[in-house]
Amino acid sequence: MDSKVKEQILAIRKTALTNMFDTLAVQRIAHEMNFFELVVFLEEHKDKYVRFILTGEE
Repeated sequence: MDSKVKEQILAIRKTALTNMFDTLAVQRIAHEMNFFELVVFLEEHKDKYVRFILTGEE
């Protein structure tokens, strides 16, 4: 996970618009916020995303 994706995840979390485990909602919000790197990252590396949400580890 690169720093840009991490920043995008944290920006969405800060909005408090969804539970961060609702990956479909996170993808939708990411798309609306033009965070296309995160949209792709969630498609390709959902396991790494969940690990980051659970543990903070990249």
